[in-house]
Amino acid sequence: MNMDVLFNALPGACAQGLIWGIMAIGVYLTYKILDLADLTVDGTMCTGGAVCVMMMLNGHSVGVSLFCAFLAGMLAGLVTGVFHTAMGIPAILAGILTQLGLYSINLRIMGNKANQAISVDKYDLLVSLRYVKGVAFYKNTILVAIVVTAVLIGILYWFFGTELGCSIRATGSNQNMARAQGINTDFTKILGLMLSNGIVAFASGLYAQYQGFADVNAGRGAIVIGLAAVIIGEVVFGKISRNFAFHLLSVALGAILYYLVIQVVLWLGLNPNDLKLLSALVVAVFLAIPHIRQRYFAKPVKKGGAGRA
Repeated sequence: MNMDVLFNALPGACAQGLIWGIMAIGVYLTYKILDLADLTVDGTMCTGGAVCVMMMLNGHSVGVSLFCAFLAGMLAGLVTGVFHTAMGIPAILAGILTQLGLYSINLRIMGNKANQAISVDKYDLLVSLRYVKGVAFYKNTILVAIVVTAVLIGILYWFFGTELGCSIRATGSNQNMARAQGINTDFTKILGLMLSNGIVAFASGLYAQYQGFADVNAGRGAIVIGLAAVIIGEVVFGKISRNFAFHLLSVALGAILYYLVIQVVLWLGLNPNDLKLLSALVVAVFLAIPHIRQRYFAKPVKKGGAGRA
């Protein structure tokens, strides 16, 4: 096997992992902080890219386009939140309903086309596969993605230290206790879902630029990749530090590890059609590791309980 092929592909895998790491941070907010299973992201991962690409094709700057993608994602999260809180629909079903509706909306956004391309030669993109190698360092996609990730982690670290952010965390930890403390848990759930899907849509806008097109099927299976990044980050880096910012960083690192593993497996000869199966197996294995470790490798408690101090 030619090692040069693998080494040449690794920068692209790192860049892709960083972009998906931003998406995975959005998944982390609902899965770990709010303790909700939100499947809206499979639709939002297309919505953000569609909005970003179409706005850039219509002459708007990359910054404005990404901001509008973020707002579109927040709107999708709002719909899921209203379904869940105001209508009493279980969170997982509310996400599925929103995701289903977004398919038609995404097609409308892209002018009833399943795919909309954007050229790196004609438009000033923030990130691109062409910017991974052979460009000035400040335009390098890996550097740009690192900076965006660091800024996002900094903002989230600050926000979740505020009273409102702590209310969202309290809602995810114990709804009844949060409600007893006077927290409007319906509002915090909606806000958390909006923030999560806004981040996912923002990452989608970056990813559409990176690959050079927005596709109506771009988000299919996105939740699996997001969960893989969250779980890999938690298993591999979880015991290093309990700091909230480090937990967010570990999610991004988990996404990079995921894509590096995928790249190595492809280099070893895996059929690309089997990638979804591999993703599902990776998530299943890393979900099972804490349980297996606790059940089969934990030290047994001695008879009579712990010794006296």
